[in-house]
Amino acid sequence: FVGNANDGSGRLFVVEREGTIRIFAGNSLLATPFLSITTRVESGYGEQGLLSVAFPPNFASKRHFYAYYTQKGPNALIISRFNVSTDANVADAGSETVLLNIPHPTNLNHNGGQLQFSPRDGFLYLGTGDGGASGDPPNNAQTPSVRLGKILRIDPETAFPTVPTYTIPASNPFVGATGYRPEIWALGLRNPWRFSFDRATYDLYIGDVGQDTWEEVDWRPAASTGGENYGWRILEGNMCYPPGTTSCTPPPNYVAPVATVEHGAGDCAIIGGYVYRGTRFVLPRGIYFYGDNCSGRVWGLKYVSGAWQSHLLKSAGFSISSFGEDEAGNLYVADLYGGRVLHVDGAPEKSVFLPVTFR
Repeated sequence: FVGNANDGSGRLFVVEREGTIRIFAGNSLLATPFLSITTRVESGYGEQGLLSVAFPPNFASKRHFYAYYTQKGPNALIISRFNVSTDANVADAGSETVLLNIPHPTNLNHNGGQLQFSPRDGFLYLGTGDGGASGDPPNNAQTPSVRLGKILRIDPETAFPTVPTYTIPASNPFVGATGYRPEIWALGLRNPWRFSFDRATYDLYIGDVGQDTWEEVDWRPAASTGGENYGWRILEGNMCYPPGTTSCTPPPNYVAPVATVEHGAGDCAIIGGYVYRGTRFVLPRGIYFYGDNCSGRVWGLKYVSGAWQSHLLKSAGFSISSFGEDEAGNLYVADLYGGRVLHVDGAPEKSVFLPVTFR
């Protein structure tokens, strides 16, 4: 994961799966990690680890932030708050307050992993996977009493420090609904590894990793009041699941994906990105960039003349783990096995990746 604190410092924060967060300031990788919690993080399986970090609005004055990781020991998804030490480039690992401990007891994969504060409402959104295995055997994604396979929305800021964990926004769609966890904002997701908000429109884009056949991009406008159901495990992409099913009834409040990628060209796991709003690079503004972990292919998506259009832009030539965004809205991409973070640059027809040295 690659992100920024939106505090005017221009720093990039790079999350490493083993349990550290590194800072790239200017042209230098700082020697001391911003955070190191390797003894608390389970990273033995490829989808486990320290998965993302999020900084609240007005982070510079608040001096605390949030991290998402898989717990060492009993399998669980942990969302915690940490304080920054007197050194702005070093967090206090001993200051951890656990906000959420979501049981993930059966399988090691499909942990979700994204944290994002909405620029529109200031609440913290997080994506959870369906609990793993093939086909979501417990049907977690469609079970409203379970927090797996969902986008959750919580408010850890308004009542802090009086309430040290979080409160439920009163406008969450299932507040007071029998059988529903009140944290749920949207459901029917398999593994929303990466999602993001368009910094200009506040629309939400979700890259939901598919099973064996389809990858998908889901979208909701900023004006949405939540409650969307993105269909898994009844549908994979736009198609009934499992493959070969000739007909199916979509769930209530079903929202179809705005883009799908069929497996067959080496694609296996969508990596959701960002809508480009930067100025540093020669990229078309307003296009949502996303890629694939296995093939390294990168696409651009935009709503044009009443329809969503997606175009293949480039093959990166490496395994993409995440896209990133700096304070100015410029884009980056992380090379999973190469240990690199690279600028995304170029026009759609000739996108190129310019290396930034991190290791």
